[in-house]
Amino acid sequence: MKILFISPRYEGGIGGHAFRVAEKLREFGFDVKLMHIPHVPIKNLKNPSFAIFGMIKAILDREKYDVVHAWNVPSAFVMKFVKAKKKVLSVHGIYSEQVDALHSTATSSMVSNAESKVLKFADVLTTDSKSVQKTYKEKLDLDFVYLPAPLDIKKFNEIPDVKKIENQIVYVGRDSFEKGTDILRNIEPQIKGKIVYCTNMSWIEAMKNLKASFVLVVPSRMESLPQSIKEAFFLKIPVIATSVGDIPEVIKNNETGILVPPNDPQSLLDAINSLLEDKDKTSQMAEHAYEFIIENFTWEKLIFKYVDFYKNLS
Repeated sequence: MKILFISPRYEGGIGGHAFRVAEKLREFGFDVKLMHIPHVPIKNLKNPSFAIFGMIKAILDREKYDVVHAWNVPSAFVMKFVKAKKKVLSVHGIYSEQVDALHSTATSSMVSNAESKVLKFADVLTTDSKSVQKTYKEKLDLDFVYLPAPLDIKKFNEIPDVKKIENQIVYVGRDSFEKGTDILRNIEPQIKGKIVYCTNMSWIEAMKNLKASFVLVVPSRMESLPQSIKEAFFLKIPVIATSVGDIPEVIKNNETGILVPPNDPQSLLDAINSLLEDKDKTSQMAEHAYEFIIENFTWEKLIFKYVDFYKNLS
């Protein structure tokens, strides 16, 4: 089976996941190609330029594919012009809500009106979030296939042993409004520890910092399910996160982590300082979290869900 993946990049959250899926599918004999598209490196022009250059590249591409898989909404505009028997679009959040939080009212209104049309570019829709699946069914009566994003535990063999740094707190992810990094920075002077922000570094460096820390903090205003939570679970690092998106699906409060309300700086501060002072609790939660991730979110547990998904498209 010949498959084309489309993503603005192949690292980080969505792009990194697409890259890992391609790697795993090749191990099972799939012919997977990654389309690389340039873009203008200016904030408000990144997605439009990516879509325009990508559409031109798709139109000029003479290859025909069994499946083309776009890994986010901007990629759908490129996917539309690819010659393929089946078209798949993955959505990792409610796109119109993300735009509403980050852009002007006029932009949000325009995107909301176009959202259902863009989603219908695809023959099949997928998401790694049960909350996204449920919301789009209620909002637009669209059916999404749930494909959870697995954790590739073999890659952690690349992470060297590091010394734990007393009361170090770590944040791993984009430095953006929807991720709530401003909330964390505002309470930082009152936190009884040091925060390391892993916002612009290689995966290995981010994991070294995570492994050396006592707590991972996820202060997001909106989410699907951050890969950093799964990574912390595997490394036995306790997690404090907001109760948004699919986070409550994996964090059972005071069992596999601690949940706090979004946009609540005081609750977040109290949870961080409390956990730093209770090493027995952090140890118990870390063990439960590790067991949960091993049983539910490794490639060993989920690979055939992906293999069967692509095989069934043909």
